[in-house]
Amino acid sequence: GISLQTLIATFGPQPASRVRAILRQICASLEEAHQQSLVHRDLKPSNVMLCKLALQHDFVKVLDFGLAKCAACEDATQLTMEGVTAGTPGYIAPEVALGEPMVDGRADLYALGCVAYYLLTGTLVFSDSNPMTVALKHVQAMPEPPSTRTELPIPHELEQIVMNCLEKKPS
Repeated sequence: GISLQTLIATFGPQPASRVRAILRQICASLEEAHQQSLVHRDLKPSNVMLCKLALQHDFVKVLDFGLAKCAACEDATQLTMEGVTAGTPGYIAPEVALGEPMVDGRADLYALGCVAYYLLTGTLVFSDSNPMTVALKHVQAMPEPPSTRTELPIPHELEQIVMNCLEKKPS
């Protein structure tokens, strides 16, 4: 297969119809993880592969649950230390960037919004040469709508879903 990172680096922003189909499959994978009380915590384009399965193209596989955390496990031993931020700055949810101890599946939905933004525009929601500045922007700055960063048409409903995912407060 090919990662979403390689897809965009090679072919640029993708049409909304393809992005929608990819996002639905990512959502199904995240739903399965969340039903098991697992929060991925590092959803990003390089951790999502597009594969061919039989005659189906663009079969999505969400990979690398190495930073996953059990949201329902209070006493479970975790691989990351408490108070230490886990994730990739370009796709990090505000609550994760702040090191909040109680993170749930909504952090993955924020990252999904960042992935969708990248697929639609070919750009990160926020960028800077300093990773800490990027993480801080996820906490404080309002993102530009994806339609302002691409010439490809984005249906209003899809753009609204992406912007809803990028809300600062999990609630």
